[in-house]
Amino acid sequence: MPFHTLKLTLDGALATITLDRPEKRNAISTEMIEELLAAFDEVEAGPARVVILTGAGKAFCSGMDLDGLRAIASQSAEQHLEDSRRMAIMFYRIYSFPKPLIAAVNGPAIAGGCGLATLADFTLAAPEAKFGYTEARIGFIPAIVSVFLRRQIGDKRARDLLLSARIFDASEAFSFGLVSEIVPAERLLESARELAARLLTLSPTSLARTKRLLVRSQEDEIRRDLESAVHQNAAIRSTADFREGLSAFLEKRDPQWRGE
Repeated sequence: MPFHTLKLTLDGALATITLDRPEKRNAISTEMIEELLAAFDEVEAGPARVVILTGAGKAFCSGMDLDGLRAIASQSAEQHLEDSRRMAIMFYRIYSFPKPLIAAVNGPAIAGGCGLATLADFTLAAPEAKFGYTEARIGFIPAIVSVFLRRQIGDKRARDLLLSARIFDASEAFSFGLVSEIVPAERLLESARELAARLLTLSPTSLARTKRLLVRSQEDEIRRDLESAVHQNAAIRSTADFREGLSAFLEKRDPQWRGE
């Protein structure tokens, strides 16, 4: 299928998916989610055995698209739920993708973009890369990504990052285990390809079954937690604080929280 928000490059056993909205810092839109899912379906069905996910331009992914955020204000409860479930499906697809997945984080990976970057099997980051689960800054809730983050770095560190909504650098992400390796920006894609080449020397059957083993060990629990997170993600959109946070963000002013 033709893609408008990303590029899919197939080179024998290696596939590269590049988020391609550099003018919008590769922000996530509904179209991008649908295209990402389609790209992963195409790669899974094809001969590629390893996937690299990266971003065009100076950012990896800046989170939700502004037009998408504006649209949320007029959505119905059913649309909130549908939108939340779509995001959960995308995150779980990345987490559970049956072939080795390498994220090459070339710049900021914020909010939903942070989830895209850190749910890969391997996350390589340039020193300039920034990370953050910033949802609380606009009265939102990092419900869906929290399902994975607690399992990745533990409850205490997850509380730090999710409750503070702070931006942290590649070095700190590496110390938490969210980043596998920090490499110079000019060598980022080269390093990702070198890692892919090493993976391609291994048994594809072994890698596929190892990934299946890892995913299935917590599959039922994660799916249950994701369903709860989807409903929490949708429910907060009806609160006064979310409406105020969203308006303040779009109007570039400080929010006046009501705690409701």
